[in-house]
Amino acid sequence: MPKNSSFSDRVRSVVRAIQAGQTLSYKEVAAKAGNPKAARAVARVMSANYDPEIPCHRVIKSDGTLGGYNRGGSAAKHAILEREAITS
Repeated sequence: MPKNSSFSDRVRSVVRAIQAGQTLSYKEVAAKAGNPKAARAVARVMSANYDPEIPCHRVIKSDGTLGGYNRGGSAAKHAILEREAITS
């Protein structure tokens, strides 16, 4: 991932690479995108994501709870993650 790309682009690239049945925390995504202290910024990028190629439902809070999901709330996020874990 190019260093000169925007932080948002790097976040989307990291999240796009998360495989079905796996999750990363907002903090882990921030670190992989080059700014380990930017977990809240990752959450903002994910809250604005409506691209189905970017599986934002696979990004969770560091404490293991799901966090928000802009396409149906945490219940929808939970259902998708549960389905992916079963089929993976």
